[in-house]
Amino acid sequence: MSARAATILVVDDEAQNRRLLEALLRPEGYLTQTAASGAEALRSIAAQPPDLVLLDVMMPDMDGHALARLLKADPATSAIPIIMVTARDDRGARLAGLDAGAEEFLSKPVDRAELWLRVRNLLRLKAFSDFQQSYSAILERQVRERTVSLQRFRTAMDATADAIMLVERRSMLFVEVNATACKMLGYAREELFALGPSQMGGGSRDELAAMYDAIIGGASVGGFSETQLRRKDGSMLQVEVNRQAQRFGDDWIIVGVARDITERKEAELRLHRMAHFDALTGLPNRTLFYETLKKTLVQAELSGWQIGVLFIDLDYFKNVNDTLGHAVGDELLGQFSSRLVQCVRARDVVGRLGGDEFAVILVMQEGPQGAVQVATKIRDALRAPFALKGHEMSVTASVGITLYPDDAADPDTLVKYADTAMYRAKQAGRDTYRFFTAQMNAEVLARLDLEVALRRALENGEFSLVYQPKVTLSTGRMSGVEALLRWQRPGHGLVPPQDFVPMLEETGLIVRVGNWVIASACRQIGLWLRGAVGPVQVSVNVSGRQFVEGDLDEEVGAALCENDISPDLLELELTESSLMANTERTMDTLRKLKGRGVQISIDDFGTGYSSLAYLRRFPIDKIKIDIAFVRDVTTNSDDAAIVLAIIGMAHSLKLEVIAEGVETAAQLSYLRRHHCDQIQGFYFSRPLALEGIEGVLRERKRLPAQAAEARAPRQTLLLVDDEEHILSTLQRLLRQDGYHILAAQSAAEGFELLALHEVQVILCDQRMPAMNGTVFLDRVKELYPKTLRIVLSGYTDLESIMEAINRGAIYRFYTKPWDNKLLRDNIREAFRHYRLLHDVPLETSGEEGGEAPAAGETGSQEMGKELGQEIGQEIG
Repeated sequence: MSARAATILVVDDEAQNRRLLEALLRPEGYLTQTAASGAEALRSIAAQPPDLVLLDVMMPDMDGHALARLLKADPATSAIPIIMVTARDDRGARLAGLDAGAEEFLSKPVDRAELWLRVRNLLRLKAFSDFQQSYSAILERQVRERTVSLQRFRTAMDATADAIMLVERRSMLFVEVNATACKMLGYAREELFALGPSQMGGGSRDELAAMYDAIIGGASVGGFSETQLRRKDGSMLQVEVNRQAQRFGDDWIIVGVARDITERKEAELRLHRMAHFDALTGLPNRTLFYETLKKTLVQAELSGWQIGVLFIDLDYFKNVNDTLGHAVGDELLGQFSSRLVQCVRARDVVGRLGGDEFAVILVMQEGPQGAVQVATKIRDALRAPFALKGHEMSVTASVGITLYPDDAADPDTLVKYADTAMYRAKQAGRDTYRFFTAQMNAEVLARLDLEVALRRALENGEFSLVYQPKVTLSTGRMSGVEALLRWQRPGHGLVPPQDFVPMLEETGLIVRVGNWVIASACRQIGLWLRGAVGPVQVSVNVSGRQFVEGDLDEEVGAALCENDISPDLLELELTESSLMANTERTMDTLRKLKGRGVQISIDDFGTGYSSLAYLRRFPIDKIKIDIAFVRDVTTNSDDAAIVLAIIGMAHSLKLEVIAEGVETAAQLSYLRRHHCDQIQGFYFSRPLALEGIEGVLRERKRLPAQAAEARAPRQTLLLVDDEEHILSTLQRLLRQDGYHILAAQSAAEGFELLALHEVQVILCDQRMPAMNGTVFLDRVKELYPKTLRIVLSGYTDLESIMEAINRGAIYRFYTKPWDNKLLRDNIREAFRHYRLLHDVPLETSGEEGGEAPAAGETGSQEMGKELGQEIGQEIG
């Protein structure tokens, strides 16, 4: 690049993205232009062509691919390098970008160091490309000055990070190489001049000659290809090569640019292993196990083999996790998998299907007795106790066995039958095995007994209702209750709903029982309305079969009329699956109910298959987020994303949102902060019998009032360290800077505090017992992407730290013991960076200490220098 500062055009329809990229480029001295659309970018380029374009892929009027094609099709702009900036990072996205003409890619969110590196390299490559185009003419005009020109060329090539090798077509020997090529291959420059590419392992002389001729003749464009080159020491190097042909007098020069892709290939292998092998045990995972079983069955059909599938489940494994912790449980699974592999032959396959479930594929020539022998070996292998992090434990396993072709001929059915047989083994007392048989009808008999009991239950008055309050978050007051069905079965006690409601559904009894629930709920609404409690909205669950087999509208109308209550005091909850079944009839019934004034809500939302188009067609008032997403909403980024998406979608459709299963203050705070309308769960109240709920309603129980929001958020700093004295020291040090400081001694406490408070900066220890700092901050990045995350640790794990920095999970890293002034200055800088990125004013109570660097002053080079110094001090 010349002394003139390079001009970079940033094209993105999002103003915030443009500002952030400008802020990241400014410290490197680049001049920036911006455009919010493809059309604006074309006008800007026509007025003043930039040296490089940072181009967003997804734009409304003209996407990045279309703009790139236009630029590459115009000779005046075709040489301008393009870096695609995209949120997608898969092979399809990269191929589409390459096809459009992009030279490089950056993934959102953009890493500053990666941005600088790719921009710098592309500008260098552009300079080299410009030079290369005129190189042939230079040689013809200035033959006698060849030595000087060659030196200039060598200097330009040596400045690149890729290996550049020039091959003379006639001699098939290297005529020029840069310093990177020498270093990459381990040869001196003079040694390479005596060699040719065929001696580097890129192909035979004839094969390479044919390839070069194809490039010269235009039958083959250069492009990128992968190959292996042989180093001087004999080791092989995986590279990506781009070849172009340049005329040189009456001969041709083949210009090859090679890039070392060893790390990329290793990463691809790691990803492949992660996708097909269990990370904990190293065994094939569920995906690979099923693929292997499918192939084995095909071979078995051709060869007449008998195949055995064993499904193995550790007995009482949950107790190990609950009493000794997941770390001990993981250790047990690892040791068990090692013993399990020793129980089978090399041709057999052992896989982990998930949790404490394992499976084995046996190729049997001895008949079913071979499966018995392996099952017995497994039981015997478990006899010796396991040494687990200071604990000695004996474990047993239950084994289910199914056979091909006797029981089934497809993988899914074989595994399912083996699973059924395994549960039979557990029912038989555990620590045993069972073959799957067609006579396994004990469950069928039990189900028949349950059906008979349920038919009697309605006639004998064994059903009852309990009530769980729902609360409006904006006021803290109860908005109503949900009526829940309970069954007191004679001789069995209270039966959990999950044990009998599915049977009600299967047998169709749900229609009669559902009508009883509606009638009972309306009767209770009437009693409360005319009593001391007053009006209370009650919601009841309705089944899809009530829409199809019964006359739900007539039943509801009769119950409302009989008890003389307002229709808006009754709310019907139906699941997504029932909403989507028999859509037209369901919609017609819902419209009639809505016409009466009855409230309609969707229960367990997110677990079914409804689409936005269908939701807009139904007369719905509320959506209930399923407990499965609420349970880990403060610690699981996937659950949080689903919850936020449901809230946003519902509000866009003018629907209210209720979160069920709220059990903690952190869940409540998170949902309240993200504008959920109502909650329901044990945090406020368990389901209560009639007497209990009436007491709660009469006393007007409510949530504590929400504190008023300050005009500007406070500068809130979260400290996470399992050592109490470290937390105390940090609090004393940083309190003088006026921050609102939160302290947590574990990742779990950290997640809870993040849910309860708006945090801008996190300072976290790396080495903590349950979850290390980089894992914790990875999850925080997904849940709270605006936060700036800093690791402070006395244990230097450079690889994991650098990986976390590259992923954007970590903003900075410091080692213990720390420099007080440096730490204070950089935390102050983090808050300033937060304000710069998000344009958010933060309430402060004064800053003390040294002056912090200006925003954007410290770049990736400075950060790397500090990181290297700190790690060097720690190692020293």
